[in-house]
Amino acid sequence: MRCKTLTAAAVTLVMLTAGCSTLEKVVYRPDINQGNYLAPADVQKIHTGMTKQQVAYVLGTPMLDDPFGNDTWYYVFRQQPGHEGVKQQTLTLTFNSAGTLTNVDNKPALSDKN
Repeated sequence: MRCKTLTAAAVTLVMLTAGCSTLEKVVYRPDINQGNYLAPADVQKIHTGMTKQQVAYVLGTPMLDDPFGNDTWYYVFRQQPGHEGVKQQTLTLTFNSAGTLTNVDNKPALSDKN
């Protein structure tokens, strides 16, 4: 009877402490990178007056186009290191109807804690 009581107490203790995050850092989590990684040197090459072909040559194809037209390109890079918060950087390029770059909006990396 005493063995059953000790076993039940041990199982209960393990179940109660299973949700604790004290061992969270021990568990391996891979780094997750998604989207278009843009080197700062490449972003500095972009300037207004460039054509879509010139921008695509320097930066590559965008992550997504504006769904309501093809005048806005979005380059999004999202990085989630193992046990750290998510970082996201967004580069938005706006073109006029002739296909010439008119606006460059480079938002810095935003951090988001889990």
